[in-house]
Amino acid sequence: MSIAVNLYYHGKNGSARAFAAEMEQSGIADAIRAEDGNLKYQYFFPMDDPETVLLIDVWRDQAAIDAHHQSPMMARLAALREQYDLHMTAERYQSIDAPDTDARFLRK
Repeated sequence: MSIAVNLYYHGKNGSARAFAAEMEQSGIADAIRAEDGNLKYQYFFPMDDPETVLLIDVWRDQAAIDAHHQSPMMARLAALREQYDLHMTAERYQSIDAPDTDARFLRK
């Protein structure tokens, strides 16, 4: 089982993209990726909304998310959110053990 959290960072005047760039350039994103239980931490940009950034954040389990929320990286992340005056919405998904029924639709 894994848990994916899609976080949408909403800003103004390019602040969400500047935030994502600073997360990458400062090493904070890499430090989060190195945390025990992190499976994916990647930013994406919606083509139809230049003021939003999507973070796909995937963790092994809830315990790994809880540990991340208590980590020093969380304080640095929260400070950057404030600095860039970002607002957020979230979606949460939990994986299930099921056969890979989509494989036949994927071109590799």
